[in-house]
Amino acid sequence: MSEKKDQGRAEDFKRSTANTLRAMAGVPEVQVAYQPGPGGLAGKRARLPSPSRALPRSEVAKLRGAADSMALQLRYHNDALHQARQPQSREARDAYDSLERARVEIVGAQHMPGVTANLRGKLNEECEGNGLDRMTERDQLPLATALSLLARDRMDPKAVPASAQHILNLWRNTLGPNAEAALDELAASRNDQSRYIGAARKLLAAVDLAEGENEPGDNEESEEGEESSENTAQQDNSQEGQSQSEAEDNPMLASAPEMAETGAPEEFEQDDADAEEMAADAGDAPAGPQPRRNSIPNDDHAAYRAYTRAFDEEVYAEDLCDPDELSRLRQQLDQQLQHLHAVVAKLANRLQRRLLAQQMRAWDFDLEEGILDAARLSRVIVDPLLALSYKRERDTDFRDTVVTLLIDNSGSMRGRPITVAAMCGDILARTLERCAVKVEVLGFTTRAWKGGQSREQWIAAGKPPLPGRLNDLRHIIYKAADEPWRRARKNLGLMLREGLLKENIDGEALLWAYRRLLARPENRRILMVISDGAPVDDSTLSVNPGNYLERHLRDVIREIETRDAAELVAIGIGHDVTRYYRRAVTIVDAEELGGTMMRKLTELFDEDEAQLWSSIAGRQSSLVV
Repeated sequence: MSEKKDQGRAEDFKRSTANTLRAMAGVPEVQVAYQPGPGGLAGKRARLPSPSRALPRSEVAKLRGAADSMALQLRYHNDALHQARQPQSREARDAYDSLERARVEIVGAQHMPGVTANLRGKLNEECEGNGLDRMTERDQLPLATALSLLARDRMDPKAVPASAQHILNLWRNTLGPNAEAALDELAASRNDQSRYIGAARKLLAAVDLAEGENEPGDNEESEEGEESSENTAQQDNSQEGQSQSEAEDNPMLASAPEMAETGAPEEFEQDDADAEEMAADAGDAPAGPQPRRNSIPNDDHAAYRAYTRAFDEEVYAEDLCDPDELSRLRQQLDQQLQHLHAVVAKLANRLQRRLLAQQMRAWDFDLEEGILDAARLSRVIVDPLLALSYKRERDTDFRDTVVTLLIDNSGSMRGRPITVAAMCGDILARTLERCAVKVEVLGFTTRAWKGGQSREQWIAAGKPPLPGRLNDLRHIIYKAADEPWRRARKNLGLMLREGLLKENIDGEALLWAYRRLLARPENRRILMVISDGAPVDDSTLSVNPGNYLERHLRDVIREIETRDAAELVAIGIGHDVTRYYRRAVTIVDAEELGGTMMRKLTELFDEDEAQLWSSIAGRQSSLVV
């Protein structure tokens, strides 16, 4: 009876929350659905976390805060205007979206005071869940989150929860006068989305995340020291001359189509000696600002290279944080994925049954040598002239297999995608280990945003043109192939650590994982890549051709698929990876990842089984002949 009463209360709460959302948004046709996992808003479809039947007070507050935020988004946000002026780079878009979400919630709380407590409770839970209350260093907080909190603080100081105050104090007054002025402008224009977007773009430009927008009537493109003319025609001529001047100084602006057709280099990396030579040559480069991008005079300059590898690192997961934090992150991972665990485990068990069925012991009989076949000794007793019969166990190719799972640890994977990827990697490793298949779980990201020490060294050398890859790589080993799952289990929780996920340079990460596979003794090697986008590193792409990282990724993929020393398969989360990989699949929702991983592996092992039986049939037919 009590259970039915709780269920009725939960249904009433869901109905009232949905109706309140529609009324606040002023859009009666909004479709509201309750599903496990975090909520989201797509057009006029709102997805809220499914509440439990008990409806504890904390869960009620969390749900109401999520619903109020979506309602305000529908009421005070113009998505067409927002999309039309969004920046190009991924990190800039994250900050741009966070700033707009801050505006909507601040404005909504002013016009609807009743939602203030819900919104502040939601923000406080997000800050605590992301570990802001435990951060002690400024760099631990992603720039997009810091800008959003600074904007909230400038618009309404009471809006920032106590859990974020310490880390926010480390960011205050550190961005420079231009950023401070942009923050003041954000606060002044919060009721006008168009003006607010202009201020947001100024803020992103002040922190070097995006280019600033030219306001109507401004003559920002004029040469330095040149006075602006009052004549509109003269302004137009000045701007046209400036564009031509930029094209002459920077051939990349005039030859982008030619650059897109440049042939791909054959070499994969630059030797350390070459890198040192580049650094030495950099000392002769002229000081001062360099062009943003440069033309490529010949194919040698087009070859992919790293400006320096001195700051790259290959590190085990347990070396990046202390054991207590690893245990806490692992518990957090288990809690977030309780509803998915049963589904993926069922798929994993299905894969395990399939693999174990292929591992059934098979024998060849009636051989002239091998193990004596005791079952056929009776024939010798009946007829002593018959020869003894021997048998030999048939080799199963798939026992000699290693699988590497390479997971994109970039900032865009933050939230649900990286959580599901960590859980799927955990279950996959456990499943294949039961089947005597070795599994390695790797991750790739960078050590810093916007270049790190590599960029600092390049700037100190005078910004020589075409420096190549200009960021510090971080390649993470979550589980080595020979390491048992029980020992590496905690490591996978590291993917949830705030501040870990940064840029993604896919080509070098794929090459790193491939080389580790080649060093393995197993005959069959499978490399599975999970990613949610093309390679992006703002520091590298700002001073190299726009397709620099993508072209290198294509070269690496082509080399791996051509050599055929490993089987390469890719899964794209919300991103079409079929244009890169020959064997790939794209999924829309991260929730599909577990089933897709199991299905692709099953297909690979089914192909292996088909080839095995085909070869056996071929041998038998030859014996018959």
